[in-house]
Amino acid sequence: MLSQIEKIFDEQVRPALAQHGGNVEIIDLDNQKLFVRFHGGCHGCSSSQATLKGGIETLIKQNFPDILEVVDLTDHKTGDNPYLT
Repeated sequence: MLSQIEKIFDEQVRPALAQHGGNVEIIDLDNQKLFVRFHGGCHGCSSSQATLKGGIETLIKQNFPDILEVVDLTDHKTGDNPYLT
């Protein structure tokens, strides 16, 4: 299943994030939860939770109904908000 999720990320998620200088990494799939970490422009971005829940999680749940949640492991406090610079 992880390879199928990676394919969706490569084809749909990462290109959209790259337009803003960002990226997302799949960390793990455990107990019906997908764990991810944002990088680049998404690390510290105030819109990352909207991207996570409204975009990524919605897409994942549509394609993989067994996944109940997508969890962000990023420490956004250590990133720079790209919209404040």
